[in-house]
Amino acid sequence: MSIETYDPATPDDLGWSQPGIDAIVVPPLAHPASAEPARVFDHAAMVEHVFAHCARHDLPLVWCVSDQMFEAGGDEPIKECLIPEPIDSGLRRLVKTGSMIRARKAKHIILRVGPLFGIEGEDAWLPNIIDTLLAQKTISAPQDVVVGPTSVEALSMALTGILLQINYGATHWGAYHLAGIEPVTPFAFSSMVRTQLDTLLSGQGLERPLGDVRALSHHHDQPMRRVLNCQRLLETYGVHQRPWRVELERLLKHWCEQAQAGEVNV
Repeated sequence: MSIETYDPATPDDLGWSQPGIDAIVVPPLAHPASAEPARVFDHAAMVEHVFAHCARHDLPLVWCVSDQMFEAGGDEPIKECLIPEPIDSGLRRLVKTGSMIRARKAKHIILRVGPLFGIEGEDAWLPNIIDTLLAQKTISAPQDVVVGPTSVEALSMALTGILLQINYGATHWGAYHLAGIEPVTPFAFSSMVRTQLDTLLSGQGLERPLGDVRALSHHHDQPMRRVLNCQRLLETYGVHQRPWRVELERLLKHWCEQAQAGEVNV
């Protein structure tokens, strides 16, 4: 499998529309619930532009979407068949795009994903946490929102598996979910990053004081659970959820190895 990266929003970057492409993957817009409305509307328009090209040329579109689409969460794990009904205008614009794609009945997969984390890249979550801790500043994170953190590598592996099966004739279109195993609050996740980072740095003789993690409360009556049910992805494409704790430990170990080698600043 050969994967190439293009920017459909850039008029001069038309490689994604050339012959010889088997599928187009659109990555998720990070934090759409808190993004500027114009940015969300632009993203939706870009997705519709790419989808129109895919429909004309009978190409599969795989659109990754943030779990923040489910603005109010749910008491039970959110099933793939549910259509988000957000209040926010930007999120409603994204839902409109998804509804249009489903109505066309063209080749598509809408993959809703839990909060993504990685060790590098734009909106990778971990770099911001690490930089804040190393600067001895305080991280503020909700303790009453429950989510399923998902590593970018887990998403990449899932997409690879899906695309390979599509290439070999799979035609199971529709909405799917992917999230890390073990729901957790952003506060607990950030606290785990701090604990593991402190332990790993000390073990390599790179001890240094770290900032603190402070709990925020936004839902005073009961926690808001935004946990995705990922059963359909497992049953259809054989993609298993991966434990975020294992992924986090591996990524932090790699970062500390880079720090010890002087490849990143501590």
